Amino acid sequence: MSRLRRLPARDERGSGLVEVIWMGVLLLLPLLWIVVSVFEVQRGSFGVSGAARSAARAYALAPTDAAGEKRAAAVARQALADQGLEDVPVRVTVTCTPYPRSCHSGTSVITVRIESAVALPLLPDVLGSGSPSFRLTAQHSVPIGRYQEVERR
Repeated sequence: MSRLRRLPARDERGSGLVEVIWMGVLLLLPLLWIVVSVFEVQRGSFGVSGAARSAARAYALAPTDAAGEKRAAAVARQALADQGLEDVPVRVTVTCTPYPRSCHSGTSVITVRIESAVALPLLPDVLGSGSPSFRLTAQHSVPIGRYQEVERR
């Protein structure tokens, strides 16, 4: 009969705690990144929609189309800065219907479209094309007669 030799038992007390900690870190970090990224995109979304609404109103209140373009761009930048988005790219596009040449005439409807992007946090520049970002777009339409400045007497 062959004799089986028993190996001495290893003491594994405490190894479960180490495994739980490592698994917690490996699962918690990606979850934390997702939550922070969602909050950043939501902040950008609030900023862009507020910028579109404010820029459309500023354009409608301007006396001319040229002044309206300048006011809309400035108000859009300020609305984004109010949400903490000072350094994001902003593109403001204004269109008018049914009079595309003069927005401040007749019964025009002014549509302001804001395009921007927010950088996703904690992601490095992997491929050399800048940090990864999430594009955001919002638009708001205002009839020209909706907002009018009235002089007080």
